[in-house]
Amino acid sequence: MKKFDVEITETLQRKVSVEAASQEDAERMVMQAWNNRDYVLDSGDFTSVDLKTVGEHELAENRTMDVLLVQPNAYPKKISVGTELEDLQTMVGGDIEVTYPFEDEVAVILNESGKINGLPLNRAIYTEDGDMQDIYAGDFLVVGLTEDDFGSLTSEQMQKFEEQFHQPQMFVRMGRSIMAIPVPDDMVKKMEEKAAKPLEKSKPAPDRDSL
Repeated sequence: MKKFDVEITETLQRKVSVEAASQEDAERMVMQAWNNRDYVLDSGDFTSVDLKTVGEHELAENRTMDVLLVQPNAYPKKISVGTELEDLQTMVGGDIEVTYPFEDEVAVILNESGKINGLPLNRAIYTEDGDMQDIYAGDFLVVGLTEDDFGSLTSEQMQKFEEQFHQPQMFVRMGRSIMAIPVPDDMVKKMEEKAAKPLEKSKPAPDRDSL
């Protein structure tokens, strides 16, 4: 699908009669009268229309990609999200930061001000030696990489990072260090149920007459 710019040219024409000494004087008099709006051409003076294409543009497709959404106190979810910047900002709740903590062809997209704004701590990132390297705050996305953009995760990548981030974590300060502790499944279930209750309350109550 493309977008075209089409120029419309309408021709209006009216014949007027004036008395003058010469053709030049007659045209000058008519031009002066037209400038003074003594002659205003309207739809009754229409004679023809011409259409001309003056531009052609390729329309950008609304693309989506299959990615992994990782939220605090919840199991990861496979979702489809738009590839535009606004789509990614909506998913992480603000301006995005992109990190590349893994050797795989993937990126992590998160809220760049998550820690500053006090978003809940989410998941820890570790080095190959198992040392804690960073802690992501707030919702984040694990996305695939193409030659020049973000893209869908492969099925293998989706499975790998779902397993890596599967268990939610809670964080406890131990002296100068922070320890990440896996959240038990029963506690995760309770937190997910609690998060779902506001959505249930927002639904309209049934009409008593219909009961």
